[in-house]
Amino acid sequence: MSKEYLPEVERLLKPILEERNLSLFDLQFVREGKDHFLRVYIDKPGGVDLDECTIVSEKLSEKLDEEDFIKSSYYLEVSSPGAERPLQTKQDLIDHIGSNVYVTLYQHIDGDNKYEGKLVSVEDDIVTIEYKYKHTKKQVKIPYDKIAKARLAVIL
Repeated sequence: MSKEYLPEVERLLKPILEERNLSLFDLQFVREGKDHFLRVYIDKPGGVDLDECTIVSEKLSEKLDEEDFIKSSYYLEVSSPGAERPLQTKQDLIDHIGSNVYVTLYQHIDGDNKYEGKLVSVEDDIVTIEYKYKHTKKQVKIPYDKIAKARLAVIL
């Protein structure tokens, strides 16, 4: 299977997700060693649990078997993006205002290129993060185009 089959997989997956009020976070087909994996990452506000992943996996597996357009063997994995899920778009950041995040930057801002703290705002392509520095709370304003990677952060 190659990436050319992903639109067909997504077509089969869409009604299953809509029925369960879920969204598709990511869809991948990867080769690891001699094995192939079709990975489906699903999400919804508040997150998804193992039961939800199992139901989607069973329904999608049934549809894939019916249509049988994937000729090579593969493992189907359905999961959530996880507690420290990547924030891949500006909309992802906006949707997670108030959450704890970890960002890495393409260049230093205020002497650092990594920040972990509370996402305060995303306005006019400026992302504001409140973080702790020693015993003080500080804020850093980061141009969106300077963010290399962003993800949710679990802070204990």
